[in-house]
Amino acid sequence: MTATSVQFALDTFGDVTRGADGELLSDAQTIRNVVDQAVLADEVGLSFFGVGEHHRREFAVSSPEIVLAAAAARTKEIRLGTAVTVLSSDDPVRVYERFATLDAVSNGRAEIILGRGSFTESFPLFGFDLADYEILFEERLDLFGRLRSEQPVTWQGRTRPALTDADVFPKTENGLRAWVGVGGSPESVLRTAHNGYGLMLAIIGGGAARFRPYVDLFHRTRDAMGADRLPVGVHSPGHVADSDEQAWEELFPAMKVNRDAIGAERGWPPYSRLQFQHDLGPDGAVYAGSPETVARKLAQTIRTLDLDRFDLKFSHGTLAHESMMRSIELYGTKVAPLVRDMLADD
Repeated sequence: MTATSVQFALDTFGDVTRGADGELLSDAQTIRNVVDQAVLADEVGLSFFGVGEHHRREFAVSSPEIVLAAAAARTKEIRLGTAVTVLSSDDPVRVYERFATLDAVSNGRAEIILGRGSFTESFPLFGFDLADYEILFEERLDLFGRLRSEQPVTWQGRTRPALTDADVFPKTENGLRAWVGVGGSPESVLRTAHNGYGLMLAIIGGGAARFRPYVDLFHRTRDAMGADRLPVGVHSPGHVADSDEQAWEELFPAMKVNRDAIGAERGWPPYSRLQFQHDLGPDGAVYAGSPETVARKLAQTIRTLDLDRFDLKFSHGTLAHESMMRSIELYGTKVAPLVRDMLADD
């Protein structure tokens, strides 16, 4: 990792936000806003724009590839992908076909982050048994990896029909870049390394330093295989505004809406100001404040984990579209240059 090689990226889940009148926007308007956000991210020189897949009321995007295709038509340089694609409840062949198509319409800018997702709504929706949670992901990840060769595939497993010399179209021009989103188990890190994917650490709680052993395990495993090193990235929440106080006052109520809605289902206590302040600190996973504040914390995380890419998850509950647009602008024009300067001084 060098100051010039680190990539600065964005992720969104397409959270349904509130308009100026305080009312929730429609799913349709939220999706149109996501496309506008991708366009701005391209204009300010960011490297990647990721859109998550969800199947619940808080999030408008259930088909990221279509949203990304719309963004591809209006952008020039930025890479476009998912954060994440829930591979466990989808078919790897169809997923590969869709992303190969996105790669074509974006002129080679598509990539995919595969994962099991932190929500389970897609399993009953598409007829999958949660009892098969582990085997579904393992088998589909293995098959998707074979499909990346873009050669005829013969494969057999428990969770989908076997394939015999199956060829998949369209073909890409330069292959499809792929990552696996990992929450932080050694088993997931090993699986990612053995299957030849980049490692995207989803750090949504705790300090970055506790994830260093996973980075070391990933590289050590690839080295032991005699394989090339693959990139490591981090996905974490954050928000940039013109001052610390503005960023925190905009972000906290929006995050609280989201955390409390999900927490009510999972038995979490209400999200408090005290917890928020902890999350903003060195032992927390939220990168929020002025450009200078965010840059300092981000630079420390990049140093600690020797990252190739940092994905700022910039959408949060009902946080207004206008606030997110300003955050994107500051992240690209202020935060990224500041971090590069800090890393260059090391």
